[in-house]
Amino acid sequence: MRPDVATLTGIHHVRMPAEVSLEETASISEVVKAILENVRERGDTAVSEYAKSFDKSDLTAFEVSAEDREAALAELDPQTRADTEFAISNVRAFAEAQLATMLPLEVEIRDGVHLGHRVIPIERVGCYVPGGRYPLLSAPIMTIVPAKVAGVDEVIACLPPNAHRAMIAGCHLSGADRIFLIGGAQAIAAMAYGTETVPAVDKIVGPGNAFVNEAKRQVFGPVGIDQLAGPSEIYILADETGDAEMIATDLLAQAEHDVKTRVGLITTSAQLAEAVEAEVKRQLQVLATAETARIAWEAKGEIAVCSDEATMIAYSDHIAAEHLQVHTADPHGLAKKLRNYGSLFIGELASVVYSDKCCGTNHTLPTMAAGRYTGGLWVGSYVKVVTHQWMDAEGVRTVAPPAVRQSTSEGLDGHRRAAQIRLDRLQA
Repeated sequence: MRPDVATLTGIHHVRMPAEVSLEETASISEVVKAILENVRERGDTAVSEYAKSFDKSDLTAFEVSAEDREAALAELDPQTRADTEFAISNVRAFAEAQLATMLPLEVEIRDGVHLGHRVIPIERVGCYVPGGRYPLLSAPIMTIVPAKVAGVDEVIACLPPNAHRAMIAGCHLSGADRIFLIGGAQAIAAMAYGTETVPAVDKIVGPGNAFVNEAKRQVFGPVGIDQLAGPSEIYILADETGDAEMIATDLLAQAEHDVKTRVGLITTSAQLAEAVEAEVKRQLQVLATAETARIAWEAKGEIAVCSDEATMIAYSDHIAAEHLQVHTADPHGLAKKLRNYGSLFIGELASVVYSDKCCGTNHTLPTMAAGRYTGGLWVGSYVKVVTHQWMDAEGVRTVAPPAVRQSTSEGLDGHRRAAQIRLDRLQA
């Protein structure tokens, strides 16, 4: 059983992250609520107004035409296209392997009692593809490719109007059926409720900023969502064998995503903790993206020194980091003892960047400790496992009497009658 973090002893914090502002969260919630209501009531007109206000875009026709998709593809640098197709191939292959493990089921659990389940693709999925400060070419791959492998009938992609043209090409290569240039909370509203041009979807997936995340939270119910994704996270578990330069490099690689990225080292070595702190400081002097990474490190960076491996594991399971790297003398042995994380990177050669870009696992992962109860986006996120049952006469004779008795004890006479009538017919 995981101990409450308040009861853990043997942890010394060299560096602690700042707390999240609840006032900021409340403000975002009100803004998003208004956007959702406006788009729901006014459709494309509201979307156009938000595009002009938030994205400085005068677009009134949001869908990317077939001709423009082909043009964006033609503009793509040949090497970039080859690298994108390499990533698509790996993500597709892994998704296909995962889907092969999801088998239909038929079982006769008692004589005449037949139970089973089917694996059915979701009919229409909406993929939010973030723009961000960089063209994240892997983003559409991670959400669209597994959907197509799962057999989703129609995949809708939404990305901000000012997104890099290569992102349109990425959506196209990944297999999006329709692509719309709509960003932010208004994109989530359009996909959730439908507009004159954007069809309503059954499930929305994909990461975004705080407004996108809050919009997904508010529309959840009639439409499904993959998860609520906060700012990115990376934690590294290390013992005295850890390489300070490599650890600092990986921490800063994730820190450059956003000023709110959470980065941390959990170690059993005080000497390594000091070395990593110094190495981060040194690398920030030469990192091209230091303006962002430095703010993330200063505000959200954490270094915790634990008295032993058991404490290190317990604290890591409490954090439940989105990305968790293991840099220890026996990384595979330690990996087997870990329980809570989004995706695990075993050994110092397995960097988060490989999964972020192209190795095949999905980079859309749980944050904010959600790794305690869920994994990340995968091919199974795009299917429903739905049960069925059927009875023959022997099955009714088996289950009807206890069903009648249970219904009677619960005072549910209609239930009792429904159970009894079939038994009576068989006995007539």
